[in-house]
Amino acid sequence: MNMALLILLPMVAAPTLNYARTLLVDPDIWWHLSNARLLLATHHAIQTDPYAFTAVGQRWIDWEWLSEIPYWYSYQVFGLRGIYLITWLVLAANLIFVYGRGYWLARSADAALWSTAIAFFLMTVNSGPRMIEFAYLAMSAELAILEAVDRGHKRLLWLLPPLFCLWINLHGTWLVGLGLLGIYIACGVFSLNLGAFEQRAFSRNMRVQLLAVFLASALLLLVNPCGWRLVWQPFDMMFNQKLSVATLAEWQPLSLSSMEGRGVVIAIALMVIANCIRGRKWKVYELAMIFFAWYTAINHHRFTYLAAIITTPMLARDLSRTIAKDPNTNTIPKANLAMIAGAVCAMVFFFPSEASLKKMQGIMFPMQTIASIEPSWRTYNEDYVGGMMDLQSKPVFIDSRFDSFEHLGVMAEARSILDGRNAFALMDKYRVDHVLVKDDKQIAYLLQHTAGWRIVRREKAWQGEYLLFAKDPAPAATQ
Repeated sequence: MNMALLILLPMVAAPTLNYARTLLVDPDIWWHLSNARLLLATHHAIQTDPYAFTAVGQRWIDWEWLSEIPYWYSYQVFGLRGIYLITWLVLAANLIFVYGRGYWLARSADAALWSTAIAFFLMTVNSGPRMIEFAYLAMSAELAILEAVDRGHKRLLWLLPPLFCLWINLHGTWLVGLGLLGIYIACGVFSLNLGAFEQRAFSRNMRVQLLAVFLASALLLLVNPCGWRLVWQPFDMMFNQKLSVATLAEWQPLSLSSMEGRGVVIAIALMVIANCIRGRKWKVYELAMIFFAWYTAINHHRFTYLAAIITTPMLARDLSRTIAKDPNTNTIPKANLAMIAGAVCAMVFFFPSEASLKKMQGIMFPMQTIASIEPSWRTYNEDYVGGMMDLQSKPVFIDSRFDSFEHLGVMAEARSILDGRNAFALMDKYRVDHVLVKDDKQIAYLLQHTAGWRIVRREKAWQGEYLLFAKDPAPAATQ
């Protein structure tokens, strides 16, 4: 029954999947689909930028290629409903994995269910069609293995190297996973029996095994289509993409007034209160991982999902000591069956039609205007619509693959054009002859009052209108 409710929960409570269906607002999914289409058509990993005329021939690798393939196949078979289906199933799978880990730690279905409900609020930050959701499944798998090792199943450690071999092809968060493994190893080299801490140091054989597993995991990271460049990608994000990190909303510090911020406050408060009422003995690595998780979540909004994966199963264990135990361990089959049947009926009811999703897509993106763009045009576009233009095989100025554009300086120049700063000189630099922007942008106002530019198409969109401008051809020279 709890499993059925957790599968239903995203569909009725996640803004991306419930009646609002804002999953199609995400600008990234469209170039992810285009990447998968290109990969499966050519059978070669993407090594250079395939879409932007501002980055022709520039090196760019598709570092989430394996996560994109399920979305593409589902989109091919079910259309927009396929995107919805994978988004829902992956989020539900993450919830079930967290619930299962919480149940094994707490041995209480109630505690595991309530802690997973809190985890859901933390996960809403990336509850859309994001490739990182597959990576969080890998992170839960890693932590489940370490938790099983604590229960004596030491041979399971050798599942970690193939897991990391898979993980690096899913998303760059493998680096966080390797860091968590490093914390586990480092915190276990010494014994400690002080206050709330109680742990025994790893044996010599265990230390050797852990180091061997760590090195094997690091070595197998090179088993990917792009070699060392894919290993370097998360370091490139940290060191060389300052503009992206500084400007994108999900990289900003956590706001406690947001849904995720409230979830963080509730989770921390419950963990503190539960340990005040009835404390337990802690291992050093547990507290180190909790501090790491909350620090990253508060420092960067997007990592509240990471905090949910790491901390909420531990929260279930803390809640199990303070909330009432299950009064009866025997289940009531008929009641469970009725709840499961009700959940299934609700899932069928809430699952959207293709028409409703197309309507939402038409509200968020100027689909007809994008379709009218000729391949020979050099169109300046906002990054928001760039991914959709990629999927429609239209050459773009920029899309939301900011890593490539920041390295070239195109990201800063695109923002300058959008704000009307040195716009004409920059457009001349790239020989721009068309512009597709929302009517509330400064460049739209500037072009409407500039001779030689005219509006050739208008299309209504969410909270405004998209305008397509064309540059008048230069008059022919006369003798």
